Amino acid sequence: METMVEDVVIVGAGIAGLATAVALKRAGIEALVLERSEGLRATGAALTLYPNAWSALDALGISQKLATRYAPTLKGHIIDVDTGEVQEVSRAITNEVSVGPRCLHRKALLEALADELPIHSVRFSSKITAIDTQQHEGSSLAIVHMENGNIIKAKVLIGCDGVHSVVSRWLGLGEPVLSGRSAVRGLAVFPQGHGLGQNFRQYVGTSIRAGFIPVSDKDVYWFFSCISPAKGVSLGEDPEETKKQVLENYAKDLPPLYLDVVQHSDLSTLTWAPLKFRYPWHVVFGNLSKQNITVAGDAMHPMTPDLAQGGGSALEDAVVLGRHIGKSFVKNGRVLVPKEMVVAIDKYVEERRWHVALLVAGSYISGWVQQAGSAGWGKKFLRDVMFYKFLYPKIVRYMHYDCGKLDF
Repeated sequence: METMVEDVVIVGAGIAGLATAVALKRAGIEALVLERSEGLRATGAALTLYPNAWSALDALGISQKLATRYAPTLKGHIIDVDTGEVQEVSRAITNEVSVGPRCLHRKALLEALADELPIHSVRFSSKITAIDTQQHEGSSLAIVHMENGNIIKAKVLIGCDGVHSVVSRWLGLGEPVLSGRSAVRGLAVFPQGHGLGQNFRQYVGTSIRAGFIPVSDKDVYWFFSCISPAKGVSLGEDPEETKKQVLENYAKDLPPLYLDVVQHSDLSTLTWAPLKFRYPWHVVFGNLSKQNITVAGDAMHPMTPDLAQGGGSALEDAVVLGRHIGKSFVKNGRVLVPKEMVVAIDKYVEERRWHVALLVAGSYISGWVQQAGSAGWGKKFLRDVMFYKFLYPKIVRYMHYDCGKLDF
């Protein structure tokens, strides 16, 4: 058994964990990132990043590395599968096309973040089993117990370990809950090119929602969400069976264009899982930190994907947390002072708490209005007129949020 001492330990090498490590590196702090998997995990295949996410990537210094590879998607069409009505929806927020939104490969984002870090700073196959604290010279140290018996003492511990976060559970945050909906997501590959242009397409109907968005000239990201299957029905154990179920059962009434996209799926990218979120009031009133321990990304605010803000908000968390810790580090002669870390973390939590709680609530409501709440003429009016024409444009503007720079 070995005992190590680290300034900052980050649990999880997903978007939030890697981005937080990059933000801290900008201030001169080298964090140790612990990842339970054997390598970078790219579950989800692709994701859409709105202007708020590109502002965060700009602060992290890697926006241009990605923006030059992916074209913006500024408009698309929403088709009511019951009536055939088509609505054109604009995602344009400013005249600056460079800000996005863009759909990109999740792996490309993770690799771009990881490339900014020293190789030895990410430790794979590292599973934590328990967390506790220890008083040392009047300050609190986080004690991380590893599966291999090693112990790591940290001045700061940041949980970026996803929906089933060990760190958030230790903080006492309410467990994520089922939304009542499930989603299949995957990447379709057209070796000769898909010819779909750069516009997204979405289909809505009674209790279903589906769509696709081009990632490149050969790859298309697609999704299908529906009311969760009955309890006991397995989800996503066999990718081939998942694809068959979507084509022959769940999405059989959708247009041939959508079915053709699903037919071209790369089976290794398919996932089928229930959509979970944390109640917004748990985020607002819960313990998002204790002393020198806090959480970021899905570990803090898991949300449904209906606003495509999971990745973007995780990047924002990283910049804000990195800024507060970095400023304290620089102010104290480039030394992490444990007592000052408590203050820095408290500032981070207060800056993020309400913003991400509103995103969690907005994502859930957006999903309910567009899918689960679409049955009946009154609810369709709410969806097609009130939501798409009035509420959605306001939500899109909210996603033009700027989390600020890393000024030290």
